Amino acid sequence: MLRMPVATLRVWERRYGLTRPALPGGGQRLYSADDVRRLALLKRLTDLGHAIGSLATMNMAQLQRVASTHEQALAATGKGLREAADSRPSVRPWRLVVIGAALGARLQRPALLRRLSRPLVLLGPFDDAAQAAATPGTSDADAVLLHAPHLQADWLAAIDAAAPALAGLPKAVLYGFAAERVCDALATDGTFLLREPQPDAVLAQWLCALSTATTTNLRPAPDAVADLSSAEPVPPRRWDDAALADFASRATTISCECPRHVAELLMQLSHFESYSADCANRHAADAELHAYLGQTAAVSRAQFEAALEHVALHEGLMLPAMSRHGARRQKYSTSAQQRDRT
Repeated sequence: MLRMPVATLRVWERRYGLTRPALPGGGQRLYSADDVRRLALLKRLTDLGHAIGSLATMNMAQLQRVASTHEQALAATGKGLREAADSRPSVRPWRLVVIGAALGARLQRPALLRRLSRPLVLLGPFDDAAQAAATPGTSDADAVLLHAPHLQADWLAAIDAAAPALAGLPKAVLYGFAAERVCDALATDGTFLLREPQPDAVLAQWLCALSTATTTNLRPAPDAVADLSSAEPVPPRRWDDAALADFASRATTISCECPRHVAELLMQLSHFESYSADCANRHAADAELHAYLGQTAAVSRAQFEAALEHVALHEGLMLPAMSRHGARRQKYSTSAQQRDRT
């Protein structure tokens, strides 16, 4: 109910005596309604930056006064920010149709909203797509955000059939369970996916990416494609998946996780590079776009290969075994390692 770790409740109980739950046995604790209300208010205030030690001795009336004072301060600050914003260029609000009451409630949390890069206008939340489509103004929104506990193969078709007016809008779904083939089909269709549970920080980051993607033309400008195509060829992969996976497993024995993360990113970039090349061959209409994406992935992959060599040298790790295409560069890299160690 409170989205609090059990460990936090135990610490608050042991250190500050905030609650005295009944102990019926079996390691369980029973909290009263008053306990829950007090804990909810305490969590709200600590999320806003108040120290639990300064709140622990307060009763409910005192805690409510602190919350009221904080809200008044926020209102005053908001007024000042609005007045200051009058002299700055305005940013067009991002209009988002929200389907799902729980998701709508999360999108109204101040901490989440502060992480967004632009103002957010919520249309809803609605119980279902049909209700959203029947509401005036929703068809002019920038995107549709849905909450779905589970996704089936016909999920998107059912949404579009129930709300034809929203069919052309970009869609994003926060989901619980779905088969990999369903996720693959939805992603191919352009639906943005995020699996729950996720903390508000990740949800906000996802929304920022969605905002950028749904308000920017994703097809690169012709001159940008020309610039990439005229660039020097990117060298082939230095390491294949097997070598990177072996390196990642060995890298977990040290305290820093960066070597493992870089190796995993390299695998993903290499896979996307191959995927883009395959798409360019299969879909003539989008060949230019996929060639651009593949070139971008290749450049990024080469940069991360250099980063992996750098971090491996820094941590004293042996580099992965070279793939056949990278054999020529292996001699130079090995010599560089020996020189650095000397």
